[in-house]
Amino acid sequence: MNSVCIFLGSSSGNHPAYIAAAREMGHELAVRGLTCIYGGSRTGLMNQLADSALAAGGKVIGVTVQALKDKENFHQRLAELHVLPTMHERKNLMMQLADGFVALPGGIGTLEEFLEAYTLGQMGFHTKPCGLLNVNGFYTPLEMMLETAEKEGFLKKPYHQSILCAESSVAMLDLLQHAAEKR
Repeated sequence: MNSVCIFLGSSSGNHPAYIAAAREMGHELAVRGLTCIYGGSRTGLMNQLADSALAAGGKVIGVTVQALKDKENFHQRLAELHVLPTMHERKNLMMQLADGFVALPGGIGTLEEFLEAYTLGQMGFHTKPCGLLNVNGFYTPLEMMLETAEKEGFLKKPYHQSILCAESSVAMLDLLQHAAEKR
């Protein structure tokens, strides 16, 4: 594993644990020598992630679309900032660049991007591990929804179990690296 795509909020959220988790993830990626792939923004949790990784000597790559680039503030110290015409192309490049995917707290965009990466893996388009960093119980409702989908016959147990869950960045990256070694 050489790189991890992090999906997370462009807002900071309402709990200090979210900021701490984004900082911890950025630092942990850098000290492990893993390239951080993310949306490129210089706002919210996204900025905390990038600043932390860069401060620890890590490599950070941003991937965005022109429509967002025209109206948002993007990080100026990234190793690379890819600006693509469509969200489809953006997500496709993120999929290509990353060896694994992790969702930190965020809004509907974070959830949509993570679920697409997870779904594509489930469908056999990639074998890269996907994980939820369950900071402050943020993803507990999603975990419960997946349990319900499994119980009701809409999600097979192996697919449900393939989503890695942890409460710290250290534990998440350990799980991700272990899963990547097994593929």
